[in-house]
Amino acid sequence: MLTSRNAKGSDLFCSNDNETMFFGVQSKGLTKRDPVGLGANLANLRSDWWIITIKAKTEAPICFIMSLKEVKELCHHSDPAKSRNGAASIWLQPSAYDQPHFREAWHRFETLT
Repeated sequence: MLTSRNAKGSDLFCSNDNETMFFGVQSKGLTKRDPVGLGANLANLRSDWWIITIKAKTEAPICFIMSLKEVKELCHHSDPAKSRNGAASIWLQPSAYDQPHFREAWHRFETLT
């Protein structure tokens, strides 16, 4: 089931064939290899899985499949004292998500039980 564009939380909800297991997917589409903004609080991230797509508007998009745990472990935290507005922000650097074990790793969904 898809969600509307600016809804909070998952963009897609998936289930297995028996509908005994469900998980949410957050999708981030980028035109180029840029950082992925995650907001100011990791507690607000809800989706079990993340799909980050670069070159999203091309004939050859590249997807990176990450778990929520991996997103949280690999994210970068800004120093609020160094920001223009004094607020913290969190993001994934391209070097964090653009790794061989995440690249086109659709097989990761096959192993969910």
